[in-house]
Amino acid sequence: MKLALFDLDNTLLAGDSDYEWGQFLIDTGVLDRGDYEARNKGFYDQYKAGTLDIMEFLAFALAPLASHPRSTLDAWHAAFMQGRILPMMREPARELVARHAGNLCAVVTATNSFVTAPIARAFGIPHLVATEPEQDGGGRFTGRVAGIPCFREGKVSRVQAWLAGLGHAVEDFEEQWFYSDSANDLPLLERVSHPVAVDPDERLRAVALQRGWPIVALHR
Repeated sequence: MKLALFDLDNTLLAGDSDYEWGQFLIDTGVLDRGDYEARNKGFYDQYKAGTLDIMEFLAFALAPLASHPRSTLDAWHAAFMQGRILPMMREPARELVARHAGNLCAVVTATNSFVTAPIARAFGIPHLVATEPEQDGGGRFTGRVAGIPCFREGKVSRVQAWLAGLGHAVEDFEEQWFYSDSANDLPLLERVSHPVAVDPDERLRAVALQRGWPIVALHR
């Protein structure tokens, strides 16, 4: 059996679902544009620069989930999928996923599972390893993180835990693929037999060229 792992934002998607969710909430009037938009962009710039404090960002990003009931959030997300996400799900990315039919496949993303679970399903990928927002006993989000954020080295830990739950380890697979655009994902890229840089940022492109990793374009 082979293992295929896909980063989501700017890899399978031609854009960033976490950033776009914040912008969607601003544009629909749920969040105030003034402060939130500037902070949302600031965190996104930090992510791209490799300087993001993930816990500081998650305190910011998960707060809106704790402010509204799940039924309301789900209705907003359905509109978000139609207006923002489906246009970012382009055919080359769908074809890449289809090439791994028959492999054990998962989306592995730092973006929280509320935002990303419907996107993984839309790609036809059965497994999701994502940052988990904490819920209370009634299923309402608390605004806090449950467990280890799925970010940088945390992606390795979360993938290992997911596979262990299936009775496997990364090394059990004859081939392991991980597709990503970001140097933030180097810890997991370095753990698989087939690391692939997808429309990579400058830092990942330099590493990929140095190490002879494939570089592919899905969105350019």
